[in-house]
Amino acid sequence: MYLHPLIASVPQDERAAFVQRIELRSYRRNEVVLAADEWSDRIYCVATGLLRVVVQGSGDSGDVTTDFIRQDDFFLNSALIEERYQAGATLVAALPTSLYLVPTMEFRSLCDRYPAVTMGLLDVVMKRTTVLRRQIRQISSASSERLISRILHELTVLAPGTDGGYDKRITQSVIASYSGLSRMQVNKTMRDLERRGLVRRDEHGVYVPPHFASSDFQELPPGEPSSAAKDSGEVNPSFFSELFEAPPKSGKSRK
Repeated sequence: MYLHPLIASVPQDERAAFVQRIELRSYRRNEVVLAADEWSDRIYCVATGLLRVVVQGSGDSGDVTTDFIRQDDFFLNSALIEERYQAGATLVAALPTSLYLVPTMEFRSLCDRYPAVTMGLLDVVMKRTTVLRRQIRQISSASSERLISRILHELTVLAPGTDGGYDKRITQSVIASYSGLSRMQVNKTMRDLERRGLVRRDEHGVYVPPHFASSDFQELPPGEPSSAAKDSGEVNPSFFSELFEAPPKSGKSRK
């Protein structure tokens, strides 16, 4: 069975014991998973769906989406440094989402005993930092059309639709929040792209051409698009269940 390289060095009996301490929760679309300034002792890993990392903008700019956390990715914040941490941003389910809640100290213990786990986690953090830097550069340098085109393609990886494209439940307001543009500018640009035949939409999703992936910065990191999460909240675990060769404990969905 497939094992994620992050914990490939951990013996099977330890993986089995570790997975018993993991909680699985499901969240509705737009439900807050973790509020800014809230204390937590968990690392959040996306089993299915998509999370938005949101901070409060200055003045009347409202909330700003600084990052997306896709399937099999983590929200760490300052976890592993302390047993508990105070969230510096709000986590919101951008789609119906199921999360593995991993006790911080349990994961830190694995890192202490197995340096390969620590190095793998460092690699994850470095890649995330690279993505964030690229996003900042795009916002400050790219034209609105190029920026939006790039984000639309990125969404085909982050929130893939059932027949390609990206999940239409990702709204223009979310795209505006992530791009740093106004909702009006995003709407105008997307309508223009649609008029020119570069963007189309149907009941399954929004579709963009492959060349949207290219820019003056670099290619979008490779990813394996997965089926979009369903509103039913049905979980199709693909990370820790395979990672540790045992199914996680399911927690109750938050109301």
